[in-house]
Amino acid sequence: KVFKSQCLRCHTIDEGGKNKVGPNLFGVFGATAGVRVASFAKRHSKVMKESGIVWDEKTLDGYLANPKKFLPKNRMSYGGVKKDGDRENLIAYLKTVK
Repeated sequence: KVFKSQCLRCHTIDEGGKNKVGPNLFGVFGATAGVRVASFAKRHSKVMKESGIVWDEKTLDGYLANPKKFLPKNRMSYGGVKKDGDRENLIAYLKTVK
């Protein structure tokens, strides 16, 4: 539900899905930020590509709570998933899509 209501507008999640405003998120869990989706690489911010972040429970929780605070100067304009339970559910869902 959280993905559909807060992420689907800008991201796809199916294997081989197209990029939208943001990259396709299939297989994001455990991937390195800014390099996973080659077809989106030119659109990622420099700070994202150089961050070395690997997406796991901790990094996703911080990023999804407040993307601009977690990684200043990144291009995601979304304000974040404010409710802890919603982030937990979203992260659990992202872990299953691989």
